[in-house]
Amino acid sequence: MRHAKHKHTLGVTAPHRAAMLSNLAVALFTHNRIKTTLAKARALRPFAEKVITLAKKAKNTEGGDALHYKRVALTKVRDEATIELLFNEKVEEFLNRAGGYTRIYKLVKRKGDGADLAIIELVNADDSGYSKPKKKAAAAKAEDTEEVIEAETEEVEETPEPVAESEETETPTEEEAPKA
Repeated sequence: MRHAKHKHTLGVTAPHRAAMLSNLAVALFTHNRIKTTLAKARALRPFAEKVITLAKKAKNTEGGDALHYKRVALTKVRDEATIELLFNEKVEEFLNRAGGYTRIYKLVKRKGDGADLAIIELVNADDSGYSKPKKKAAAAKAEDTEEVIEAETEEVEETPEPVAESEETETPTEEEAPKA
């Protein structure tokens, strides 16, 4: 049983998955944006972000640790030219960013097999993302509900309070009470 083993298996063996993620990461680091299936993009995101974090650590440390981080990244990505590109040039883009180095956009399904497609891209350091605009319908609805609540409170204040019934109210006597 696979309890507590949360990993994107992608339906392949572990060596195949490692090679696939390595190749996808090489394409992502060299082209900054790739089109792949949504499952592969979701599997690639943590893999690529961990490699970028290794590059940031190498840039921030002095001495032999930088070489150590580069070798650790080489065990994962397995392409020296891409690692050199990432550790020397691309790492500058991510130094001021505290995570979230990639972004995934969902696309329409692929025509042949119906697989969900996605674009995964590297995010620029100065990119703050997008802010969601307030929805006009939701804002108008919120204003309407506030007006309704205010109107109801005014109506409640205007209605007279019910008069408390006195204890002298007539209770049916035994003679008047219906017999069952």
